[in-house]
Amino acid sequence: MAQLVPLIILIPALGAFVNIFVGSRLKEEQSALIGIFASTFAFIIALLLYFGLLSTNYQEAIVNPFFFDSWIRIPAVGMMENGLGNAFVGGLEIPWQMRVDTLSVTMMLVITGVGTLIHVYARGYMHDDPRFSRFFAYLNMFLAFMLVLVTGNNLLMLFVGWEGVGLCSYLLIGFWFDKAHGEGWRNSNAARKAFIANRVGDLGLLMAMFLTFWTFGTLDFYKPGEIVNPDVQTGAAYSDSHGGYGEEDVHNEEGGAAEAGEELSSQIVLMSTLGAAEPEGEGENAAIAAAPAYEDNSHLTMNQMGIFGQAERVLDEQEASGEPLMVDFGPFEYSFGTVLVIITLFMLLGAAGKSAQIPLFVWLPDAMAGPTPVSALIHAATMVTAGVYMMVRANTFFHNAELTSFIVALVGASTALMAGFIALGQWDIKKVLAYSTVSQLGFMVAAVGMHAYVPAMFHLVTHAFFKALLFLGSGSVIHGVEHGEHHAHEHHGDGHDAEHMHDEMGEPHEEVNPEAFDPQDMRNMGGLAGKMPITAITYAFGALALAGIWPFAGFWSKDEILADTWVYAVGGGYGPLHALSGWIVFPMLLVAAFLTAFYMGRQYWLVFMGLPRTEAAKQAPESSLWMTIPLMVLAFFSLTLGAMNQPGTHRFATWLEYSARHAHASQFLIILALIATALAIGAIVLAIRIYGDNKGYVDGQDALERDDRFATAFRASNARLWWDEAYDAVFIQPFNRAGGFLADRLDWKWLHDDFHDALTNGFQRTGQIFAKPVDQGAIDGTVLGLGRLAQWSSNRLGRFQTGYVRVYAVVLLSGALLVLIFLLIPLIGNGG
Repeated sequence: MAQLVPLIILIPALGAFVNIFVGSRLKEEQSALIGIFASTFAFIIALLLYFGLLSTNYQEAIVNPFFFDSWIRIPAVGMMENGLGNAFVGGLEIPWQMRVDTLSVTMMLVITGVGTLIHVYARGYMHDDPRFSRFFAYLNMFLAFMLVLVTGNNLLMLFVGWEGVGLCSYLLIGFWFDKAHGEGWRNSNAARKAFIANRVGDLGLLMAMFLTFWTFGTLDFYKPGEIVNPDVQTGAAYSDSHGGYGEEDVHNEEGGAAEAGEELSSQIVLMSTLGAAEPEGEGENAAIAAAPAYEDNSHLTMNQMGIFGQAERVLDEQEASGEPLMVDFGPFEYSFGTVLVIITLFMLLGAAGKSAQIPLFVWLPDAMAGPTPVSALIHAATMVTAGVYMMVRANTFFHNAELTSFIVALVGASTALMAGFIALGQWDIKKVLAYSTVSQLGFMVAAVGMHAYVPAMFHLVTHAFFKALLFLGSGSVIHGVEHGEHHAHEHHGDGHDAEHMHDEMGEPHEEVNPEAFDPQDMRNMGGLAGKMPITAITYAFGALALAGIWPFAGFWSKDEILADTWVYAVGGGYGPLHALSGWIVFPMLLVAAFLTAFYMGRQYWLVFMGLPRTEAAKQAPESSLWMTIPLMVLAFFSLTLGAMNQPGTHRFATWLEYSARHAHASQFLIILALIATALAIGAIVLAIRIYGDNKGYVDGQDALERDDRFATAFRASNARLWWDEAYDAVFIQPFNRAGGFLADRLDWKWLHDDFHDALTNGFQRTGQIFAKPVDQGAIDGTVLGLGRLAQWSSNRLGRFQTGYVRVYAVVLLSGALLVLIFLLIPLIGNGG
């Protein structure tokens, strides 16, 4: 089954290829069909890979695609020696290998499942857009690159997908670059902002790759035949003193002991029957199941293991010897633990760019400039989750770098709290969700810092569904308000149309100055629940899931993060720094969860409840089935998806243990769950009391803004804590001034004018010297002087040419006499 994995990339790539080159000659239905088929086919493949893993007891496979014999191969390198002093014979080789394991398949299912629903939604949302086919080409290309990222078996292949999604985000965020009234410039600036901010993070990932290759001599995560987590082979699943489960600590929901030993023993027997998987030739196309008859990797040499297996062995050797192993960097060396800290800190920088953490989060709110399906795709299922996925994949590194984990936890918690506060004061319906995404990503990153890798991935999966629901729901609202404004314009003649607005028959409407009417501004909404019931109900599902209300999926995933944070705080964690981070992070995340419920309550009441505040809201219609069916599907999963990792069963934790060495199941703390739920409900009730009865927006002010106790805080939130202004003052304006100086003064004034003019003047003066004194004076004088001499001589000699014979006779006689005299002179001198 694993042999199908190349198709999961190839099919979306082909869909993008067809639409980009042939799409302009196709009808909308045909372009949409190609895009939707490509994403759906990829989702079907992901499902087959999921069932394939179930049939082999979660055993991973490494696949060499049939269209790549090898990727990067330099035989001339010969024997290499890594920083640990281990020799690698056979030259430099980085294969294009695809990894099928529980972690990668989880990401594949999320990317293709949510991505397919977004493709279907885009069919209705982008109807009649002049670049309809190109939009679907970009969506397919986005999926293809994201799937490259999550299926790669080495850091370099991951980096190809990493850069690919960065390119696609640039193309999609700036998709409407040609809008009028300056909006196109804002869109293109947002695309550039995203591109540049991510390049800063990419520097971190590149440095991590360079250091990793120097240290280990490879970039492969795991080699064929290598066991990722030996604990699942021996029947002792990873556990710790604070939670988790193992052969002796597995319980069902009723509290009784599960038959874990028998189940795991049967798995071991089945794995043993598969036999040892011997690596075939690197150039051969093969799927190699990593299910040997061995229980660990002790039979493998260092160069037969990937970076994570090597790291585990080095750490075991350090623990056994009591002495730190040193990594040789030529003129200097560091201990292995220090190198892990440096590598993971660089990885954190890369993750901060992609997953929008402090200080590189500023690009994500501006990504709202793209069409709403783009916002859902970027914010929910694909690009922003790449950083979290990368850190969970490298859990071996982060688990053994305590300082980095401490910093990761603080960065994630600070981002969650900061972004949650900013979301309180936003008026743009999509900006609220954008800062919400930044905040929820902070929850995931904080979980990674607390070594809670299963809760981090669990929240990633659930968040992908309910955040996609919220973004697509906001698009439905915007579409309805635009449509209502069009009707108001038709009926009253004083309204404004909205750009990229279409009716159900696909007829485009006139363009509008966005300064006159903003269909995304929640102040222009209100009372939409009665006008758009499907959108309102499904949006409520997403809001309750995001707020963490039982029994929605967000309750289970957010509670696991809070529970792990609390357990490690009171139980000591993995060390003093880890315990300290627990005490710092837990209250920050708890406050962030309260803010999440409050700003979602505020948004829901401003948008759907109360009385309509504009004529556009009064006449807003429900969206078409192309848009509402994906909303209903996402709402269903937002309600039910939490069942996959509920307490007692821990299905998701069991699933991830096979690909994440340090994954573990979390405890369910009923008291903490009740406290978190009570806070969320209290926040929603507080939001209703403040914003209910049409008090949310009166006399041009928010309800909080009218209260002197909260006015300052609201203004700070509405101003986004002045992050953009600070970046503008510290980075952008100095850069622009430096660029202006270099362009205007250095290049144009000095280099072009002064320096070039000096060269020109010097050349002209030198030319004058060579032209007049040398050329005209010396050279021309000599040549002309010879001419004048010849002329003078010819004039003198010409006098002898008289034409008389007697004169010629005298001259001839005179010549003869001269010749005789010359002949006689020697004789006279000799006395002759």
